[in-house]
Amino acid sequence: MAAVRNGVQGRLAKKLHIKTFGCQMNVYDSSRMADVLAPLGYELSDHVEEADMVIVNTCHIREKAAEKLYSELGRYRQVKEARTGGGEATVIAVAGCVAQAEGAEIMNRAPFVDIVVGPQAYHQLPELVARAARAKDEKKGGKRKGSGVLAIDFPAESKFDQLPPVRHQGPTAFLSVQEGCDKFCTFCVVPYTRGAEYSRPADEVVAEARELAAAGAREITLLGQNVNAYHGVDAGGKAVGLGELIRRLADVDGISRIRYTTSHPIDMSDELIAAHRDVDALMPFLHLPVQSGSDRILARMNRHHDMSLYCRVVEKLMTARPDMKLSSDFIVGFPGETDADFQATLELAREVEFIQAFSFKYSARLGTPGALMDNQVPEDVKSERLAVLQDVLTGNQAAFNRSCVDRVMPVLLDRKGRKQGQLAGRSPYLQPVHVDAPDSRFGQIVDLRIVAGHENSLAGELPADGTAPSLERVVA
Repeated sequence: MAAVRNGVQGRLAKKLHIKTFGCQMNVYDSSRMADVLAPLGYELSDHVEEADMVIVNTCHIREKAAEKLYSELGRYRQVKEARTGGGEATVIAVAGCVAQAEGAEIMNRAPFVDIVVGPQAYHQLPELVARAARAKDEKKGGKRKGSGVLAIDFPAESKFDQLPPVRHQGPTAFLSVQEGCDKFCTFCVVPYTRGAEYSRPADEVVAEARELAAAGAREITLLGQNVNAYHGVDAGGKAVGLGELIRRLADVDGISRIRYTTSHPIDMSDELIAAHRDVDALMPFLHLPVQSGSDRILARMNRHHDMSLYCRVVEKLMTARPDMKLSSDFIVGFPGETDADFQATLELAREVEFIQAFSFKYSARLGTPGALMDNQVPEDVKSERLAVLQDVLTGNQAAFNRSCVDRVMPVLLDRKGRKQGQLAGRSPYLQPVHVDAPDSRFGQIVDLRIVAGHENSLAGELPADGTAPSLERVVA
């Protein structure tokens, strides 16, 4: 079957270039879009100049997302015009959350775009490619004005039921288990672009994990907008939460490491915390967004938790897994944030000592309640506060990295390093680690002695013997 598939792709010789913005869910979606298009003969290419199809997979979370999209599309328009002049044709598609939120506007501002498809409809891409080709022919024949195809409705069927078997190579992999959001934070567009929370059936997730393991994956990262809100069922109709799902995935042959992201504090159940205590494959590192250290701002954000709840969750996690470390998300300058509110955020960052963090200035998103709130914080104040917070956060990260020196960490070597003869990988705490090592070590989990801790990465060496204690289950 593989030979037949490769033969079909070889004859058609189509090149697909995907530009991905945003979260790990978008990275997963991009890989699945490539899977969907593979039966049509599309093969991934890093070279946009040769692409028969270009997909821009967009994210609406970051500031000026639409402006970045149109800047990117300007480059692809030039590619399309150059190839058209040479007798070739390039299909341009916009996917993801900006596509979902601003589909019609994209068609108006960039009429050279052939397809706009939301994150719940990309399984329809083969049909959309065919419709775009027909529309282009009809435009040439004078039967219609535009040639673009818009697919931003939320289909009744789950896209996961329509996707082909996963294709994967490499020791790490993403596995989407949950999608959508019912939380409606006042700063966020995700509930409007990804839809309501949906959890995949547990047996389907386990089956995909087996496929990934058979293809060489040693570590899987479970994905969801609120991944710990996962509430699937198995074939027998039994309810399965994320903690139980992780236990089942840990039994899959070949899977040595499990991570999950992104979590919401109110969905950190006792069952899930117990999995952190009991499942060795579950890494001692968790991304747990807090956004602000002020109860007043958390209420304005509609986060559904206060600092008391967040700190209780952190305490339970640390009790269950003493070597646990956290990362988080912070927004500074949310409407109404005072100096006292910001100081509460700084105190939290210092107290919890997050070893990684993503921090941003608040940016209004059209259609969200936050955009209409009074007491918007001036940009210069936002910038000043962000700089102060980032100084604390980067200091935490650098201090933890330095504390890892002289320890031995199990590192999954999953890619080539920057230098000749070097491999790189991730520690249990998701730190990048570089080491001089032979290619034969690629894809292995190797105990490395950490010899240097930099601000954003570690340097390791292969120990002369394997007698040093592992960092796993050791309090750092």
